[in-house]
Amino acid sequence: MSRCLAAALLAVLPAALLADEGRPVVAPGNPILADGRYYSTDPAPFVDGDTLWILAGRDEAPPNVNDFIMNEWQLLSTSDPASGRWRHYPSIARPETVFAWAEPGRAYAGQIVKGFDGRYYMYAPVLERNSDARDRFAIGVAVADRITGPWRDAHPAGPIVSQRVPVRNAIQNIDPTVLIDDDGRVFLYWGTFGQLRGMELARDMLTPKGAPIAVPSLTGFFEAPWLMKRRGTYYMLYAANTAGPDSPCTPAIYHACIAYGSAPSPLGPWTYRGTVLRPVSSTTSHSGAVAFKGHWYLTYHTADAVGGGHFRRSVAIDRMAWDDSVTPAAIRPVIPTRRRQPPAAPTRNIAAAAYATASNEPVPVQYWIKSLNDGVVKDAPLPPDLWGSWSPNNPPRQWIEYRWPQPVTLDGSRIRFWADHPAGADEGVAPPRGWHLEYWHDGWKPVSGASGYGTDPDAWQAVRFPPITTRCLRALFDASGQSGRYAGVAVQEWEALAPGAAVPSRTKPPAVPGCARSDG
Repeated sequence: MSRCLAAALLAVLPAALLADEGRPVVAPGNPILADGRYYSTDPAPFVDGDTLWILAGRDEAPPNVNDFIMNEWQLLSTSDPASGRWRHYPSIARPETVFAWAEPGRAYAGQIVKGFDGRYYMYAPVLERNSDARDRFAIGVAVADRITGPWRDAHPAGPIVSQRVPVRNAIQNIDPTVLIDDDGRVFLYWGTFGQLRGMELARDMLTPKGAPIAVPSLTGFFEAPWLMKRRGTYYMLYAANTAGPDSPCTPAIYHACIAYGSAPSPLGPWTYRGTVLRPVSSTTSHSGAVAFKGHWYLTYHTADAVGGGHFRRSVAIDRMAWDDSVTPAAIRPVIPTRRRQPPAAPTRNIAAAAYATASNEPVPVQYWIKSLNDGVVKDAPLPPDLWGSWSPNNPPRQWIEYRWPQPVTLDGSRIRFWADHPAGADEGVAPPRGWHLEYWHDGWKPVSGASGYGTDPDAWQAVRFPPITTRCLRALFDASGQSGRYAGVAVQEWEALAPGAAVPSRTKPPAVPGCARSDG
């Protein structure tokens, strides 16, 4: 053997072994992959023998890029989720290497099932390379003799679902979910942006049997359907968005919860049943559920890994329980868990111990007031990462307020504005023309001796002042604009600083009465 050939084999061998055997991962809690080397998203669990597998996409967006950069699929496996011992199989397939008709990238949420022939079938949304459709997303089917691949196109003629096949449609055709029923019938659902479709497939796992049906009855359906069956009843998990201050799903329109419905047959009729998982740290929510060794598990994704974000998500898993005292059985709400976090560093910022409110409540559904004191700052935030006041008719003044259950002493504050228009603009969101702090002491009083009030966005604006003791602090903003036309104001984070540092509480306070009703 030549020296060059030996070197080439040594270079290839580790990758081949990794594809076959996987990389061992120890995950003492969620997310499973947590160190930021690999992000994982859109989990699709699958049981094969004594192993639980999770098919996942891979987020590869740089930290400050708000886009789904997803080039490949990967796998996670375990024989016992409670053990925290997993194996990671990176890059098991890429759209362009599996489907000759697909573009690279956009390796969105797919699912693997085992066919009648013992082979594995992966239903995957990809972009058609040479399509004249307005939306080129389409669903292809790959097949493999082993779950880790190699994967090849099971239908080389092209996708089985697109805006052209099996019938013309005008929706985005992504997020496939597949169920092989107890009687051997095969059912496929897919959809996003509020459009859910379903149809039966032939035993070849590819050929439609009848025209697709539309499902309009699942309240708040947005995307990410997951079809499953338990004790004769069919269930559909999905990402829902019914936004509003009193919503059982989410107060912010960019976030989603996981809701579910049930049906007596695989093609419906579907009835909305409630919420399984409230919004998590990522704006998107995508779930799958499966029974494994006597327990049900819910998989989902969050932004909780190191360096995570809305476009750098990571798969998590928690037990899911049922309430069999009702018919059909109900899914009990799942409380997401997270691996043990390091102790919080001492800080002067005591905003997290306050209840936040604002002059524009109920806050417009694109924003989220909880973001004011969540301690998270992003270089490229999305609207729910902000408190904002934009409306078609912005007033000349707005305010935000912190309320503590007990009096606190403060001697400083920091605020971080966000804007999409320059200072002086009378539309959109602009830095305020000016702002100042007030505190409650037998009435609202300006904070005296303040060091100054900067207004530049995307940077901390610090204010120092002689110590005050109060239960309520306000930041009041004079909006940019004039003559009855004003821009909105947006704040990503607002800190309230005590004279000395202490370990912050992780417990969020409940609603606290306003100081105008009680000086506390």
